[in-house]
Amino acid sequence: MLAFHVGQDAAQVFFPHKDEAAKPAPAKPAATAPQPAANAAAPQPPADDPFVVKSILKIDEPIKFGQFFWDESKGEPGPLVVTVDLAARTLSVFRNGHEIGATAILKGYGDKPTPVGVFPITEKDADHVSNIYDAPMPYMLRLTNDGVSIHGSKVEKGYATNGCIGVPDAFAKRLFEQAKLGDKVIITDGKRIGVGDPIVVEQQAQTPSGA
Repeated sequence: MLAFHVGQDAAQVFFPHKDEAAKPAPAKPAATAPQPAANAAAPQPPADDPFVVKSILKIDEPIKFGQFFWDESKGEPGPLVVTVDLAARTLSVFRNGHEIGATAILKGYGDKPTPVGVFPITEKDADHVSNIYDAPMPYMLRLTNDGVSIHGSKVEKGYATNGCIGVPDAFAKRLFEQAKLGDKVIITDGKRIGVGDPIVVEQQAQTPSGA
């Protein structure tokens, strides 16, 4: 497993899950201030768009290290998108706009951070072993040519990765079974989304120095 022990910054126990209630309400304009056309609200994507959030998992408490949730009851057949927020240290799986999985993650720090951007899955290998670190990376989903991937890992407090996204092995297996080559993984740092928000955003993938 590409995981190593780090200091207290990675040792938080709780991970906030996406919550619509946490989204700040838009500021109301002053009654006397006219609204110029340039500030008109952007058109909203249709509600049946497979890349718009239609539902999120009901998770009453913050996600702990090693914990995950999986429920396909609302996950209709359709495109799969994975979102990762590095600030919250959480990963979500959306199928046809419905969140079917969520978990706490490990991420990279220091000179080997996890990159931010939009990445297609380019390789799948259930029994992958890193040729850089000679370490097992079960249920590996490759995101970059230099080794950044999502894979099964020992997700415990005080651990981090060499740039990859580590998830619990059981979660990694379920994601591996659902994901296909070309499916998008969107990695952000501090971005929350809720019901009605677009999942896919236009970003340029950034390549780290190594992973």
